[in-house]
Amino acid sequence: MSLLRSIATIGGFTLLSRVTGFARDILTANVLGAGVVADVFFVAFKFPNLFRRLFAEGAFSAAFVPIYAGMVERDGLREANLFAERALAVLGTVLLAFVALMELAMPWAMYGFAPGFGSVPGKIELAVEMTRITFPYLVFISVVSLQAGVLNSLGRFAAAAAAPILLNLTMIGALLALSPITETPGHALSWGVAAAGLFQLAWLSARCARAGAALRLVRPRFDDRVRLLLRRIAPVAFGAGLYQINLLVDTILASTVANGAVSFLYYADRVNQFPLGVVGVAVGTALLPLLSRRLGAGDEAGAMTSQNRALEFALLLTVPAAVALMLTAGPVVSVLFERGAFGPAERDATAAALAAFAVGLPAFVLIKALTPGFFARHDTATPVRCAAVALVANVVLSLILMGSMKHVGIALASSLSSWLNAGLLATILHRRGFLAIDARLRSRLPRLFFSCSVLGGVMALGLRGLEPFLSGPLAVRSAALALLVAGGLGAFALLAQLTGLARLSDLRSMMRGQDAPPPPPVRES
Repeated sequence: MSLLRSIATIGGFTLLSRVTGFARDILTANVLGAGVVADVFFVAFKFPNLFRRLFAEGAFSAAFVPIYAGMVERDGLREANLFAERALAVLGTVLLAFVALMELAMPWAMYGFAPGFGSVPGKIELAVEMTRITFPYLVFISVVSLQAGVLNSLGRFAAAAAAPILLNLTMIGALLALSPITETPGHALSWGVAAAGLFQLAWLSARCARAGAALRLVRPRFDDRVRLLLRRIAPVAFGAGLYQINLLVDTILASTVANGAVSFLYYADRVNQFPLGVVGVAVGTALLPLLSRRLGAGDEAGAMTSQNRALEFALLLTVPAAVALMLTAGPVVSVLFERGAFGPAERDATAAALAAFAVGLPAFVLIKALTPGFFARHDTATPVRCAAVALVANVVLSLILMGSMKHVGIALASSLSSWLNAGLLATILHRRGFLAIDARLRSRLPRLFFSCSVLGGVMALGLRGLEPFLSGPLAVRSAALALLVAGGLGAFALLAQLTGLARLSDLRSMMRGQDAPPPPPVRES
């Protein structure tokens, strides 16, 4: 499967996941509202997901995929699967022990995670009860993460990308079916979370079996490769902890700015996360196993070409998206949120934060496209060091900018520190000889910036012409925004074709994988 087709597959399923997640959130808000049960469920849902980010997904994939994919190339699928089974045995044993410990310690753990619940009679007890239901999800989703790494390494991206959709659909089904028979709708959702983990596990187990990578349950064994895996997980898990600290620092600083600042940043970030999640996750997920397999086969030239195409595709999608978001932040926030208690003042404050976040959108995605260049070469420490530097820069910039720009300064600091992070990653890769911008990408960059400049002018004129409609009733605002977005998209597509930025023939070639030689076929033994 070509890089572009892999990105399109992952991005498409991620988009569907975001849509079903939005439907889940709408239904949850309708049934739970924003009271005690809602507060408790959101904590019960966040608690296992906090450890999921530290122990599974990002950290585990960054360390596991390069080792597994390299073994597929050098030693064959059978040996790679033996390593995956041993990794599964160790991961499963550690997580089962950890979950059992947390189930016993949940009353004390909850006082640390949500201390404010103790001031409301019965709230902390309800949180302990629901979190004990959801917490086994951590075991299921961690095994799912390992299975996803196996499938991605074999070039099978669809099943793993579709797994989050099962979570959303299961939670929706649980809320509708179980609410009448459970103590509260929050209990129904909690059981839905646990069930979703099982369904995702069953789904990926079946897909692994079809791919010739069914993983058996074996006794835990700490061989050299498993020890290597654990050593490489540690820096990335530390980096995930840095990310959580970064979010916490931003929230603390925003809470000191003004009433509503935390909410303005939250709503703005939710909008910004939509293109970031679809494009960034897709690029990073598709690129890591491809680079790992090429490097495992000794194909440095192919790895360099794949890195360039990932950067090209990331910039092609995110630079125009950033321009569009900066210009249309007000109408976008108005259509999505402006109703009820969310009035014009809240719209303007959120839109200003969204425009500031949009400045860093290309950088956020470039980080996803650059870090696989390190992970595929078994270097999990350097990206963490770069993230630590960016974290310090983010705090310093926030303290400087929030004095005059309030919450917008915090959003802008996040964007600027992300550009610093991306710049550090690119510079280090270049100095090590792992990144050299090829002729194709060099020729595309001026065309991209020219096309985006014209796009900005077209959308500015469109905003002026549609201004009376963008301040009307919701249906009229929505139609006007859809027309503006469609017009901007059409104008950019035409410019891309005329300037040679992205011709249809180029996209067809990339979809067929003609931009680089394919990785060698998987060997059975």
